[in-house]
Amino acid sequence: MRNRPSPVLVAIGAIALLLIATSAVAIARGPDQVMQWKTMVGVPAGLTGAQSQAPLRGINGGGIAWTIDRGHGSLSKQGHLEVDVEGLVLAAGANAGSNPSATFRGLVSCVNPDGTFTNVLTDPFPATTGPASAGGGNSEFETDVTLPSTCIAPIVFVTSATGSWFASTGF
Repeated sequence: MRNRPSPVLVAIGAIALLLIATSAVAIARGPDQVMQWKTMVGVPAGLTGAQSQAPLRGINGGGIAWTIDRGHGSLSKQGHLEVDVEGLVLAAGANAGSNPSATFRGLVSCVNPDGTFTNVLTDPFPATTGPASAGGGNSEFETDVTLPSTCIAPIVFVTSATGSWFASTGF
C-alpha cells in the first residue's frame, strides 16, 4: 500500500508554487531593472593607481585603498541609476577612516559586443567629508545616464571627481 499525500498538503504546495511563479513574473516585469545590488567593495591596495598593472576596465583605482561600510543601488535598462553609500573612506594612510572628497561620481561600465568597454561617468554629487564614525563618506544620488544599446556585464563604480574608482559593485 502506497502512502498518498494529504489533499491539504497538495493544495498548500500548489498555492506555494503559484505564489513563487507569480512573484518571479512580477519581478521580471519590473521597471526594466538591469541590476540591483546590496553590497559594494572598496578599491583594494593591489588595484590602486600606482600599484595596479592593469586598470579595471580601463578605470584607475583611487591613489590608496578605500573601504566601505555599506553600498547599494540599482540600474535600469533606460539608464536610471540610484546609488547609496555609507562610510566610503580611506583604508590606509594618515587619514585612514576618513573621506577627504566632498564629491563622488558614479560610473557605469559596460562590455560591448566587440569586447571593448563603454564607461559612462555621471556628474559629481555631494559626499560628506570626515571620519566614518561622524558620518563621513556618505552619499546618495539618483540620475540618468545614456547606456550603449547593448550593455554586457555592467559594473557600477563610485569614483573621484576625476574618475578614479573608490568602490564598485561586488563583495
